[in-house]
Amino acid sequence: MIFWHLGLTVLIVRYVFRDPKMDLRWILVGSLLPDVIDKPVGSIFFHDTFGSHRLVAHAVVFPIVLLAIVMVSTRRDTARRRGAIAVVIGCFIHLLLDGVWTSPETFLWPFFGFEFPRVAGSEFGTLVRSMLASPMVWLGEGVGAAYLLYLWRRHLTAPGDLRRFAGDGRVALRRV
Repeated sequence: MIFWHLGLTVLIVRYVFRDPKMDLRWILVGSLLPDVIDKPVGSIFFHDTFGSHRLVAHAVVFPIVLLAIVMVSTRRDTARRRGAIAVVIGCFIHLLLDGVWTSPETFLWPFFGFEFPRVAGSEFGTLVRSMLASPMVWLGEGVGAAYLLYLWRRHLTAPGDLRRFAGDGRVALRRV
């Protein structure tokens, strides 16, 4: 679910943090990063090995380790640190939106062992077909796309808005 993750992550970040310096471009990257990592690995390349499309990047340890690396390897009050923390925030919200905590073996990996639960229908083609046939997926995608459209219409249509967003990832905080 691409628009679900993009739209709802930005909505949550704008509502919770209300930070005008937050670079939403990095939030968007983080909102998709767990799927960009795990879906190809678990559904395409190593399906026979893992049998799941939710692997390490869907475990809470992934954004925690990522955050630790960011804090150790970046300087305080720099754009690099703010951007990297935005990616981590996007990853945490991705896990929230996926409801990964309902699968403790995945969410709390490796604390319940190093195996991931096998998921029927996690082969790439089957996964895509089942997602396209699911009304909940379409509803989620619609909600996410609607918020992104609202954000664009409300904050990115004035002259210079889109150019500014492309340059620094910021939108005005007039309204969430």
